Amino acid sequence: MAERLEAGAGDDDEYTQDGTVDLHGNPVLRSKRGGWKACGFVVVYEVFERMAYYGISSNLVLYLTTKLHQGVVPSANNVTNWVGTVWMTPIIGAYIADTHLGRYRTFMVASVIYLTGMILVTLSVSLPALRPPKCGAGTADPSCLQQATSAQLGVFFLGLYILAVGTGGTKPNISTIGADQFDDTHPRERGHKLSFFNWWMFSIFFGTLFANTVLVYIQDNVGWAVGYALPTLGLAVSIAIFTAGTPFYRHKPPTSESPFAKMARVIVACARKLPVAVPVDPRDLHELDDGYYAKKNAAPLPHTPHLNVLSKAAVKTTGGGGAPASRWSLSTVTQVEETKRMLKMLPVLAITFVPSAMVAQVNTLFVKQGTTLDRHIGRHFEIPPASLQGFVTISMLFSVVLYDRVFMPLARRVTGDPRGISLLQRMSVGLVIHIVIMATASVTERHRLAVAHEHGLYDSKGTTIPLTIFVLLPQFVLMGVADAFLEVAKIEFFYDQAPEGMKSLGTSYSMTSLGIGNFLSSALLSAVSHITERHGRTGWILNNLNASRLDKYYAFFAILNCANLIAFFFVCRFYVYNAEVSRVVDTGSSKQKREVAMQPAAVGAVEATL
Repeated sequence: MAERLEAGAGDDDEYTQDGTVDLHGNPVLRSKRGGWKACGFVVVYEVFERMAYYGISSNLVLYLTTKLHQGVVPSANNVTNWVGTVWMTPIIGAYIADTHLGRYRTFMVASVIYLTGMILVTLSVSLPALRPPKCGAGTADPSCLQQATSAQLGVFFLGLYILAVGTGGTKPNISTIGADQFDDTHPRERGHKLSFFNWWMFSIFFGTLFANTVLVYIQDNVGWAVGYALPTLGLAVSIAIFTAGTPFYRHKPPTSESPFAKMARVIVACARKLPVAVPVDPRDLHELDDGYYAKKNAAPLPHTPHLNVLSKAAVKTTGGGGAPASRWSLSTVTQVEETKRMLKMLPVLAITFVPSAMVAQVNTLFVKQGTTLDRHIGRHFEIPPASLQGFVTISMLFSVVLYDRVFMPLARRVTGDPRGISLLQRMSVGLVIHIVIMATASVTERHRLAVAHEHGLYDSKGTTIPLTIFVLLPQFVLMGVADAFLEVAKIEFFYDQAPEGMKSLGTSYSMTSLGIGNFLSSALLSAVSHITERHGRTGWILNNLNASRLDKYYAFFAILNCANLIAFFFVCRFYVYNAEVSRVVDTGSSKQKREVAMQPAAVGAVEATL
């Protein structure tokens, strides 16, 4: 069977060649469905949905501390545990989409669950019976010591976690649905797809900007009921917008079996044949004929030498009495290569946990720092502490545009890489910036504490320090720049390197990164708080931030990021990218021979270089 590198050639056939169909399983015309026309609905949906999600999450730590009267550590951990769940559930949604319902139907069912959770959270902050009574001067609880009851907390967190379940079905599928609108076998559409992820992140952060400015201001100054009702309405609008685009979408049908089952069979088959040697000639390994793949509008993946122990699963053997081997003792080369692709990304995934824990500080401790500072702009206007997250959004938007329109074309001329620099190189820049962020945050916090001590506010909780809130601006701005490198590259990397039938699962890797990162943040915060309070010492993280030592906590994070960067370089040294190839598939007749575009395959052991 002939193989050749795809030299940019692509058929201008009327029908798409990547296996996409309409909602009823029929082939789709390139001119009628997909492309930027369909992606327009997806991108607009994401703007409104991000407005809804960040309308809840951006200010959540302040609602927990000011309205439910929780301490700094419990409230921060409740936020990061919930956000971690939000980002972990996508792996379940990806499984359902890839194996059973498909991306579109999974997304629609999950959207209803998502909206139900939003409605319940809105009711919880709106109805007097579901929240603690007002407190402060002139009330029965002037010191705000009355905490929420178990029932009130139960309703509120039930709504939050129903919301988290809903996002599990929307997050991994909506970006993949968008990417599915471009045919990888068509040169022009493949080129458009390279920019899709950048503009996808642009839409995310545009919706986030609205939440971090307008919605946060409404929550702080008008009321939490209105401030939560608006994002709930926004989510309903976003679902309606996405549904309106249904006639224009291309769909990738679900695979016939779970990607987890596929990988499990390969691993079990490999374990059963560990003593067996892998043939020198890869053609001696088990593979189905081209006709099988032609019927699926796909192509077999060629054997690759990396993770070669898994190739034992494709060594031909027979069962007892000469019976054919079962699927749990013999896999095809394509199944082995698919498993290799998912497993070889795991070290890269692990490296992203630490920077994801850094991201978790933005809507927890960074926001709490802002509550202690002078928030005035002019004589009458006060900026909400959570609105500083808007500067993450703004800097990220500018960075993405500059990267896409200025840096990438210039770098492309030098490197010859269509992306300008490799995805792992782009991620490495983000990791370096994370070190700078935490070092900057540590220095800024030390300055804040010095001003508090200078004015005798060491033991004063709730007193404003005579220092502008904008001293925190550098750490927020740098976080946006880091996102433009690390987060965009991370999403594209896990999508690009995943096999075709596991794209949603691949996309969920980036979500899992943020989920575990948030859980890691909770674990680190609890551990540091507990360890530093041993033997009667004053801990680093107290309810009174003026008596805390967040500067030391941030310095610890900077050191942790340095160690993580070294580990990243080590992982990249051994990572093998997938190279794009196409293959001529022989279906039994010369008239039926046709070129089937393959997804990226690891041919030639192209190494990632930094």
